[in-house]
Amino acid sequence: MLVDYGNDHGNAPNLHHQPDPNSPAHRPKPHHARPYTLPWYQDTFWGSMINKLSKGKTFPYPEERADFVPPEEYLPGYKTKRAAKRDSSSAAAPASPSSSASSASETTHVAATGSGAATPSKPVKPAMEQSNSNSGEKQENLETAPDSLEDDSDPYLIDWNGEHDPDNPQNWSMPRKAFVTFLLCLLTFSVYMGSAIYTPGVEILAGYFGVGVVPATLGLTLFVLGYGIGPMIGFSAASEIPAIGRSAPYLFTLFIFVILQVPTALVGNIAGFMILRFLAGLFGSPPLATGGASIGDLYRPRNRPLAIGVWGLSAVCGPVLGPLIGGWAVQRYETWRWTIWPLLIISGFALVVLVLTLPETSSSNILYRRAKRLRKATGNPNLRSKGEIFSAHLTGKEIALMTFVRPFLLSFREPIVLGINLHIGLVYGILYIWLEAFPIVFVQTYGFNYGQLGLAFLGIFIGAILTYIPFVFWHRWSYAPLFDRNDGKVAPEKWLEPGILGAWAIPICMFGFGWTANASIHWIVPIILSSFFSVGTFLLFQSGLAYLGDCYPEYIASVYAGNDFFRASIGAALPLVARAMFNNLQKNGPAAFPVAWGCVLIGCISILMGPIPFLLYKFGPKLRSMSKYAIDPSAGGDDQKQNTEKKQDSSN
Repeated sequence: MLVDYGNDHGNAPNLHHQPDPNSPAHRPKPHHARPYTLPWYQDTFWGSMINKLSKGKTFPYPEERADFVPPEEYLPGYKTKRAAKRDSSSAAAPASPSSSASSASETTHVAATGSGAATPSKPVKPAMEQSNSNSGEKQENLETAPDSLEDDSDPYLIDWNGEHDPDNPQNWSMPRKAFVTFLLCLLTFSVYMGSAIYTPGVEILAGYFGVGVVPATLGLTLFVLGYGIGPMIGFSAASEIPAIGRSAPYLFTLFIFVILQVPTALVGNIAGFMILRFLAGLFGSPPLATGGASIGDLYRPRNRPLAIGVWGLSAVCGPVLGPLIGGWAVQRYETWRWTIWPLLIISGFALVVLVLTLPETSSSNILYRRAKRLRKATGNPNLRSKGEIFSAHLTGKEIALMTFVRPFLLSFREPIVLGINLHIGLVYGILYIWLEAFPIVFVQTYGFNYGQLGLAFLGIFIGAILTYIPFVFWHRWSYAPLFDRNDGKVAPEKWLEPGILGAWAIPICMFGFGWTANASIHWIVPIILSSFFSVGTFLLFQSGLAYLGDCYPEYIASVYAGNDFFRASIGAALPLVARAMFNNLQKNGPAAFPVAWGCVLIGCISILMGPIPFLLYKFGPKLRSMSKYAIDPSAGGDDQKQNTEKKQDSSN
C-alpha cells in the first residue's frame, strides 16, 4: 500500500538541492503564454509517437507550427546584446552618492596610511567597449554561462510561461486531473492485485507440482520481494530524470509485466514459476513506488493528501480484490493457471487504456521537451530547462549513491525513518500473514468454497472506503485551516495524528477476528471485525509516509525507496511461516477457535508497536533537530535548502 508523495520541486532530480522557485533568478516568465490548451491526446504515448514519426507535422506543438514566432529573448545572441545594452546604460549613468562616498573613503584611507598622494587610477573602458574589443570566444562564453543577475531571470532558462501556464499539470482542469488520477489508480490496482491473486490456488498448485504448501507460497513471497527491489535498482530514480519522465517507465515496465503473465500461466515446473513471479513483481514496482509522486504532480500541497488518499484506496483494492477474482476463477476452472489469466486480462486492459490516454505529468520532462523544441525552432543551443541544468552535473557515482547507498543509510541511521519503516513494515507483514488465516476460517470452519472465500475479503475493502470519509473531514477541519494560517508551513508531526488513532485499530481487529471465528458465531461477525484492519492500515500508511515526506523533502526519493524495500522484505518473509504458525499455535488452543492464538500473537506485537506514532509525535522535533538530513523544527518551506546545507557544513 505504497503512498509516495513525491517532490514538490518537479523540475529537477531529487539528488540535488533545488533552487528556490520564488527567487528572482528562477521566477517563471510571465510572457508568451500559450494561446490555447494542448489537446488531451498531445502528451499521451500514442500522440507523442505519431508526432515524432511525422517529425512534428501531425499533432504539432506550438513551437512546431509554421506560424510560430520565437520570442526575441530566446534567439541566439540575445544574452550578449542585453548585457552590452545594460553595461552601456550603467557606464553612461552618473555616479551614485554611495559610489562617491566609497571613493572618498578610499582616498582618505590612502592618505592615512602615509603612502603620499593618491595615484590617479588608470582609465577603464566602459563595459560596452570591452565587450566590443573582446574576442568572439568571450561573447560565446557569455551566451552559454548561466545568468548571474539577481534582479532578472535567465532569458535562456525555459520555465513555465507564467503562473497559469496550461501545460503545467497543476493548472489542468479538475475533470482532467480526476481522469488522470483514475488512470493511476487503474495502473496501481492492475499490478498490486498480482501479489495475492493466486493464493486461492496455492494448494492446487502445490499438488500439481508435487511440493508442499510452504514452497508453493514462495510465489507470493518472491512477487512482493520483487517490487521492493525494483525501486532500489533504479526504476524509481528513472522517473526523476528529465529526459525520461514518469509515463515511459510506467508503460515500459507494465508492458513487460503483461508479457510475463503468459509464460507464468503456461509454465511446466515450479522453479520457472517462481522466477517468473519474481520478475513480475520487479517490473510491476514503478506504479507502487512513484504513483504517489505522479499524483503530487497534479495537485498543489494543500489538497494533495486527499488525492493521495484516493490513490491509496486503489492500493488497498489490489491485494483485497485479488483473492476474490482468483477465488472465483479457481472455483470455475479448477486449476491454478486461471488465477494468472485474469491478471493478464486486467493488466493488459490497463496497458491499452494507459497507452491511449495517460499524459506525462512530470514538470521536469514537460519543460525538457519544451526546451528541446525551442532549441530546434530558434537555432539557439543554449536554451535549457532547470532539470537539464541539474541533471547535466550528475555523475555515475552520484546516481549510484542515490539509488543504492542513501536509501539504506537513511533507513538505518535516521531514528524517524527506522521507526516508521518498522511500523509500516510490520503492518505490511501482518497483512500477508493474516490473509493465510482466511482459508482456515472461512473454508474449514464456515464451509465456504473458493469463490465465496474471496467475498470474505470485502470487509477489508469496505473498511478502507469508510475510513477515507473521516480522513477527509480531518483534513478539512484540522489540517487545511492550519495550512492556510501558516502559509503552508505545517509541522510534519501534524500528520501523525491520524496514525496515533489508527495504530490501535489493528490489535482490535486481531483480537476480535481471532475470538469470533467460530462455527457457532455468524460468519458476518469476523468479516465486520476485519474492516478494522483497513482502518489502521489506511491511517498508518497515509500519516506515516506523509510524515516522512515532510521531514525529508530533499531526500524523498531515497526515503521512499528504502521504505519500499523495508516493507517488501518483511512482507515477503512472513507469509512463509504463517500457515505453520496458525497450525502450531492451534494445537495448544481451543479447537473451536482455529486462529485465535495466532491472532493473539499478532495483536500483542501490534500493541508493542502501537506507541511509535505517539513517540514520534512527541519527540519528532528533537530528533529532527539532531539530524543533518531532516528539516529543522525552526525551519520549513523555502528555508529548507539553507537549513540542510548549514547542517551538512557543520557536520564536515
